[in-house]
Amino acid sequence: MKTRSPYLNYITDYMITRHYLLRTVNAYLSWIANFIHFHNKCHPSSMGDNEVVAFLDHLVLQK
Repeated sequence: MKTRSPYLNYITDYMITRHYLLRTVNAYLSWIANFIHFHNKCHPSSMGDNEVVAFLDHLVLQK
């Protein structure tokens, strides 16, 4: 299950080597991808608490 994103591939490999269920891996990847796309494809390492709050506010107020 490889993606075009090296970051998401890293997350996938990390979780699979720790024996996460495939369903859990897919759920986590989906949420991480949604977070990244919400912030115009910025890398998560360049974001902080404010971006997390903005994403959660968006989920609560708009979704």
